[in-house]
Amino acid sequence: MALQKGAPLKPADFDISPDRGFLSPRDPLVTLPSPWPPFLNQLGQTLPKLLAARQFRGTVNTFRENWARGVGNRDLDELGCAARTLSFAGHGYVWEEPHRPVARIPAALAVPWCHVMKQLGRPPVLSYASYALDNWRRLDGSKPIALGNIALLQNFFGGLDEEWFVLVHVDIEANAGPALAGIVQAINSVLADDPDAAARGLRDTAAAEERMYNTLLRMPEGCDPYVYFHRVRPYIHGWKDNPALPQGIVYEGVEEFHDKPQQFRGETGAQSSIIPSLDAALGVTHEAGPLTHYLLEMREYMPPRHRAFIQTLEDLKDEQGRPLLFGYVRHWKRNHPALWDAFRECISGLARFRETHYDYADRYIHQQSQRSLSNPTGVGTGGTPFMTYLKKHLDETLQLLDA
Repeated sequence: MALQKGAPLKPADFDISPDRGFLSPRDPLVTLPSPWPPFLNQLGQTLPKLLAARQFRGTVNTFRENWARGVGNRDLDELGCAARTLSFAGHGYVWEEPHRPVARIPAALAVPWCHVMKQLGRPPVLSYASYALDNWRRLDGSKPIALGNIALLQNFFGGLDEEWFVLVHVDIEANAGPALAGIVQAINSVLADDPDAAARGLRDTAAAEERMYNTLLRMPEGCDPYVYFHRVRPYIHGWKDNPALPQGIVYEGVEEFHDKPQQFRGETGAQSSIIPSLDAALGVTHEAGPLTHYLLEMREYMPPRHRAFIQTLEDLKDEQGRPLLFGYVRHWKRNHPALWDAFRECISGLARFRETHYDYADRYIHQQSQRSLSNPTGVGTGGTPFMTYLKKHLDETLQLLDA
């Protein structure tokens, strides 16, 4: 979405709100209404029990392919709900026995899954949007989207560790709403040449980053590193750069794939739009190489309007070709120190968040004991050398403090 020079950014154009950030504009649907087949709701509800009994694949294999032909075009709420169920089902089918994944998904599951994901503009794989953004409900609808008042709509196995791991992300996403609103205010103030208002927006962003960080610190309260690695993580891997599925997955009956294996990356926090948006707005740049290619690839797994927001922020430049907000803050550094201080506070908050995330990646994954090719300690669920990448992200963020 191109921004005309001087035209203000409107978060609603990108499905962003100050209360929810990138979370669903409305609370996600719990179940699919008619004319969706009732057994699709039942499939999601029974998945944890069938998976625990190692009977999920056998159940899916009894489905008839022709049910999928009646799935037409539906609204975004219904598609998000269907994508959640079908994505969990697809991964449950592939990874029911994590040490022995299967490389073909039957047409009765593959066809509707691909159909729904195509309408959403995302690949047919479990991505962050279905795992977190569209996978929560409030226990009390009159209270905020926050830990203590939210629960997951869909699990693989269930249990505190799986629940808590995802809900921490949901809470962070909700807290990111004011951070994004502050960024938009800062940018719109730059376009209006109002440094005082830009500083206020950046201070709001820094305050929201603090809340995001405090939520991240709570991860160990309910998610144990050993349980996460051996019980939660195996089911969110994808089939690109995965040694257990080197050729990828065949989606049977999907005409556009011509019965050839497809490779898609697994669910990862790198598919959240929060950090890429803050990077783009604040001017955190990443040196060209495999890392930047990977970050761009991750956008394919984001909802289209969210990735359009990131691209819009990246396209905003000053007359010298620098990121717009960073260039403006640098211009006012001497004559408006409060603006520069607010900018540095945002960079420091972003770096602190990244540093804690790096520490968790080390404790929850890198230090664990690998038992199979399907759940490696040196490769992330997105199929990358995550420790190297996360450290590079942190270093490139900190560089702006010395700009």
